[in-house]
Amino acid sequence: MHLFQYHGNELFAEDISVKMLAEKYGTPLYIYSYNTLLRHFMAYDDAFKKYPHIICFSLKSNPNTAIIRIFAKHGGGADIVSGGELYIALKAGIPPAKIVYAGVGKTEDEIRFALKSNILMFNVESEDELREIDRVSGTMKTKARVALRINPDIDPETHPYITTGLKMHKFGIPIEDALEHYNLASGLKNIKVIGIHKHIGSQITKVSPFVDALKRILLFIDKLRDHGAKIAYLDVGGGLGIHYKDEEPPLPKDLAKNLIPLLKDRGLKLIVEPGRSIVGNAGILVTKALYLKKGDVKEFIIVDAGMNDLVRPSFYDAYHHILPVIRKKRNTVYCDVVGPICESSDFLAKGRELKKVMQGEYLAVMSAGAYGFSMSSNYNSRPRVAEVLVKGKEHFLIRERETYSDLVRNEKIPAFLK
Repeated sequence: MHLFQYHGNELFAEDISVKMLAEKYGTPLYIYSYNTLLRHFMAYDDAFKKYPHIICFSLKSNPNTAIIRIFAKHGGGADIVSGGELYIALKAGIPPAKIVYAGVGKTEDEIRFALKSNILMFNVESEDELREIDRVSGTMKTKARVALRINPDIDPETHPYITTGLKMHKFGIPIEDALEHYNLASGLKNIKVIGIHKHIGSQITKVSPFVDALKRILLFIDKLRDHGAKIAYLDVGGGLGIHYKDEEPPLPKDLAKNLIPLLKDRGLKLIVEPGRSIVGNAGILVTKALYLKKGDVKEFIIVDAGMNDLVRPSFYDAYHHILPVIRKKRNTVYCDVVGPICESSDFLAKGRELKKVMQGEYLAVMSAGAYGFSMSSNYNSRPRVAEVLVKGKEHFLIRERETYSDLVRNEKIPAFLK
């Protein structure tokens, strides 16, 4: 559900005209609905309210500090995968005690930053990483709290690029090797194992992979406890899908209904790491039609947003619904919606039947709140776009549009070239 709806024939973000926002802030433009963001976050918090938990928002899906602050103010934590995300989470007001740090390639500087910040725990993904965290902790005369990220070898039945829980993937420790890694960790003097973590993928549209993975992880936790381990936290990751086209993904309450009974009487605090399912449908990308071009078999609508602004269609062949900001009664055309980037893969939609669009009109690319701005780039030397948050009848600029000078701000010219 979201709050981007037509009032008559004009698309609104909550109570504000999308056309007005596009004219005020320019295009391309990301627009987010505050009340949708809050409602989606609270859907998780309410779903798990009968079980001790932390909802750790996945920053990789959308790292805007204003958005993260919404969740911080309502008791949320953060799932991070870099030192940069840790910095942003802290700036947004997330308590360190609610931050969990995953990712296969943590550097020494990042580990030091996290230890100094006193985060809840690292989600450790390999033996070498475990030993490095132990070494760095020793030099800082502290003890690192960790969870072992276990790869349960469960197929989440999603796009192969966003599947993370099979043996063939780089993520986590194979479940058959997990006890050996725990024994290693328990012998390291600067490591304290307090949790178990798993994450099997993203855009998952069934509950069953979550259930199957959890059952395998709980069997492992039982084995650990037989060896005297004191596991306090169970991090079940995120990955719940959203509606892009015709998917019918489960809701947070469906997830909770199926997971909580499996956790009964185990004394574990649950960590859930949603990202896309909170922000995905809470954001849109608004773009302007620059040119119309007739081809032999279809038309091309050339817009000012490209793969540098929203890479998902080019990268994953992902579907995003595209709506006219102002609806008009016109003939339907068979078309591609393409951007200005010098790549044949630069498209927002291919082979769509859309109402004819005229030069200068606005289109809304729906479900763009997750992995939209966060995966954007300056490719073709294009400044990254502005972001706006709408709350009822109010709107707030939460990221300024980059300028041309921003493109070279950090560059240095060697003296011999001056």
